[in-house]
Parts: sequence; C-alpha cells; structure tokens
Amino acid sequence: MAVPRIRALLVVAVAVAAATGQATPAAAATAVAFSSVVPVPVSASATAGVSYPITSGTTIYTTPGSVAATDIATQLATLVRRSTGFAVPIVAADASPTDGIALLLSGAPATVGAEGYQLDVTATSIAIRANAPAGLFAGVQTLHQLLPVAVDSSTVQPGPWPVPGGHVVDYPRFEHRGAMLDVARHFFTVAQVQRYVDQIALYKLNYLHLHLSDDQGWRIAIASWPNLATYGGATAVGGDPGGYYTQADYSAIVAYAAARYVTIVPEIDMPGHTNAALASYAELNCDGVAPPRYTGTAVGFSSLCVPLPLTYVFIDQVLGEIAALTPGPYLHIGGDEASSTTPVDYRTFINQAQPIVAAHGKTVVGWHDIVNATPLPTTVAQYWGTTATNSAVAAAVAGGTKVIMSPANLTYLDMKYRNNTRLGQKWAGLIDVEKAYNWDPGNYLSGVTGAAVLGVEAPLWTETIRTTADIEFMAFPRLPAIAELGWSPFSTHDLTAFKVRLGAQGPRWRVMGINYYHSTQVSWPAGS
Repeated sequence: MAVPRIRALLVVAVAVAAATGQATPAAAATAVAFSSVVPVPVSASATAGVSYPITSGTTIYTTPGSVAATDIATQLATLVRRSTGFAVPIVAADASPTDGIALLLSGAPATVGAEGYQLDVTATSIAIRANAPAGLFAGVQTLHQLLPVAVDSSTVQPGPWPVPGGHVVDYPRFEHRGAMLDVARHFFTVAQVQRYVDQIALYKLNYLHLHLSDDQGWRIAIASWPNLATYGGATAVGGDPGGYYTQADYSAIVAYAAARYVTIVPEIDMPGHTNAALASYAELNCDGVAPPRYTGTAVGFSSLCVPLPLTYVFIDQVLGEIAALTPGPYLHIGGDEASSTTPVDYRTFINQAQPIVAAHGKTVVGWHDIVNATPLPTTVAQYWGTTATNSAVAAAVAGGTKVIMSPANLTYLDMKYRNNTRLGQKWAGLIDVEKAYNWDPGNYLSGVTGAAVLGVEAPLWTETIRTTADIEFMAFPRLPAIAELGWSPFSTHDLTAFKVRLGAQGPRWRVMGINYYHSTQVSWPAGS
C-alpha cells in the first residue's frame, strides 16, 4: 500500500518545484518538440528519430578571434552549466567541428542577412552559422528554446539533455521588433529592467524603448539639471516610491541590453507629459511658478513653455546628455496627448525639437501625433491609434516618413485581458492572445504598407503596474505574439498552430519563474 504515499509525495515534489521555479526530473527528461519555437522560423524541418544529447563531454566551439562570438558562447555556456552541472568548455575552432556545439560566423546563406542564421542539429553535433553576431545570437535563442525546459532551472537538474534534430534557416521580417516599458508612472530598478531585457531577447525582440519621463516622475539623472531626478523623480502614481537612474545605472542597462542584441531607445516625452520637469524648475514655466508634483493618472494637462527660449536650452542639454550615453540611433521625443498646447505651438515646438535631436547625431522617433508638425525626412512616427485609418499618418508616409506599428487596441500590454483582470486598463479595449496575434503590422494602417513599416512594438504603460510579477503577468503570453508578428513572415501566420507553440512555452516560463497569465485562448500542455 505504499503506492498512494509515493504518488502523494510526487505531487508535493512537483508543486514545490513549480513554486520555486525548479524543474522536476520528468521535466528535465522531456525533449522539446522541434516545432515549438516562437517566433516561428522562416523554414524549419525536423529530422525524425534524431537528437543530439548534451553531455559532460560537450564543448562549445566558436569562430577564432571573434570577441562577439565568444561572448555569445559564454552566455550559452553559463545557461547550460548552471542547470546541467557540466563544464561546457569554450574552444576556438577554424572549421565546423564534428562534435559539440559550434557557433560560427561563416557558412550561413547570404539571404539571411545580418540578423538571420542557419541551425543544424544532428546526432553528433549542433551548428549555428550566421553572417554577423546578431544572427548568431538569434540562432542561440532558437537553440535555447529547443533545450529541455529544465535548462532554465537555477539549480543542477538530473537530465538527460536531448536537442531534437533538424534544420532551420531563419531571418526577421522587420528591422524593428520592440517592447516599451514605462518607468515613469512607476519606477523599476536596473535589475528589473535587465530581467525584462532577457525575456524579450529570448523571443528575438531587438529594441527596448524606455519611457523615462512623464507627469508623475523623471527617471534619469541630468547633470545640467539635477533637480529633475532628485526632486522630479521622487514621486510615482498613487504616491508610491519614486526613483531614478544615475547615468551609470542607465549605461549599465544600455550595456546589458547590447550584449543581448537589444538597442535601448530613450524617451523624454514633450511638450506634454512634462509636469515632473515643470515641478522641478519654476523657470521652465511660462508664469515662472512651479506646479506641485503629480501622482494621479490624468493626461494632457501639462506643457513646456513653447515661446520661452530657455525651453530649447533645456531640451538641448537634456537630450545632449542622454544622446552621449546612448549608442543606439534613436531618441524618442514623445509628442502625444499635448492637449494643453495649441496646435500652432505644438507645430512650432516639434519643428524646433527635431533639429536639436539631429544635432546630437540621433534620429527622431515620436508618437504619431508628430506628423501634425513637419517631420524631418528621417523622423520615425510610432502609431498608437485605435483605428486602421489615419489620413495624417498616411500623408506623412507618402512624404517618406517611416512608421513603427503600436496600435493601442492590439499591442498595448497594459490593456486588460478580460473585464475582471486585476491589473490594467480598458480604454483601448480588451486584448487577449488572439487579438494580439491576429493582425498584420505590414498591412494594417491604410496607406502604411511595405517599406514604410519599420516594424512593431508592444508598449507597457504602468499606471497599475508596480512589480516585476505585474510586468510579467501583462507581457506573457501576449509579448511573444507581438514578437512573432515582428520576426516571422506573414505567410507562416496561423492562429491555431501559434496557440500550440505558445502553449509549449508555458512549462519553460514556470521553470524561469515568469508570472504569466494562463489565457484560456492558449493550448497549454497539461500541468502548465
């Protein structure tokens, strides 16, 4: 009669493992289906009956002399060492080895470009070939998803460690595949942002847009205007604690993201959404009187003083300091919901702000409202509307403006899944997985198609978001849906198949400790 007790103990062990993010032996022993990768590759074919076993003798080989390839190999080795306990040495190799895991900056088809890769898994070896380090990194993310989910455990697991055999040729549809995190409504630490970087990188997103300023808080130290952070950064929505990044903190985020082939896009929202700045310096206000700091959630009530010469000294110095810390090509200047700025003043401001950004060597990005001014030829508009038509954006595109697609009713991760979702808002509608996935960024907005679409981005505003668990609950499982729209060719778009592939991520998220929403629209495997 010992069987019921054994079964009960196993149930307890599984529950403890799930709660602590540790894989059970059963999870460790389970091979991942070759067809489970998100985003779905351009081309993938499994080799029936073939797998490569990672063992204590597995070595990672890299292209000799490539610091980037070695760094990517080190990230992979760190992941595998932690959960397997294997040594996983890294060795330079001139040619494709016949054993182990090879990460090679040669041999990939030219058609995969700089971000694509070729992956081959045989019974004796794994080889990832790419034309550039970004492609090598992307290939490693696919390999990561093909490893048993227990590889993401924080402690050594018993194995075995099979990788399913097959062949992949893969590259992105869009150059811009982004997420946005609002750190102004609520502040998130460097470690919290870095955790989000890791999560988005696994799904081949390559931009993280940080909303660094708003009415409720200013989140980056500016040496020429120190009160912005120390005074304007001390508040958050609901009276919650504020906070800000020192310039060293911000640089740490930028470097961490860059190592994962994610580019940081900093946003200083203007001329509206500026109460934290106006409260910090009375002289930035038209009447010379600083308003009180703000912890509510209303929008559209604040504005920089457009006629004031000091306003442009201010944005030049602020943007100059941020540009110097930001190796990526973009500075985001916001430009949305400037309801307290007259249309004439709005156009005046945007038309003066854009050359300031350009003078610091950066490309302007703004919410699509900026097309109501005169966009520079290089300015990028980020569409956040809730309709599939916008004549002003279409006209700007006809003049050469490029667009990042972030329609609020499809991509805003702060929207509730259902009416009773404990977090989030509903002003743009409810968004569950099917809605987030079942649209085409390249053929959604009338007059904005083809080369005019740079890509897609999923913003997460944080009026109701306070913790990492909150971020994850709202981002997963919808963020991987947006990631697939950004990476995969639309010819692969299949909602039914996607639900199965997305569901296959659930066991991995449990091991990773990701607090995901268990959407009823996803085909989750038993126990996930």
